[in-house]
Amino acid sequence: MTTPLDIEGPAAPPRSNGELVFAEPWESRAFGMAVSLYEAEVFTWPEFQAALIARISAWETSAAPDEPYNYYQLWLAALEDVLTGVSAVSAEEVTARSQALAQRPPGDDHNR
Repeated sequence: MTTPLDIEGPAAPPRSNGELVFAEPWESRAFGMAVSLYEAEVFTWPEFQAALIARISAWETSAAPDEPYNYYQLWLAALEDVLTGVSAVSAEEVTARSQALAQRPPGDDHNR
């Protein structure tokens, strides 16, 4: 099963010369998690794509004029939406883990 990453439009991942572009290590990990969970059949790609498009659309309609666009923040939020939607994790688990990760010192990129 392969991920349909040759998509175009608002849900298409950022590319440069045809290669995926990640500005930070966490972005590639978020990307990899989504692809791995899709390949494990936790959710379908159309489910994820719809969640990502919904997140992008919501950002477009509600973002402040000076708020920077970050594709992979929206990607991660869409992944959280899909995983809670299929009951793979609860919203409370996502919140608790996010809060724990936010408490780490800057530059601490190791799991504990």
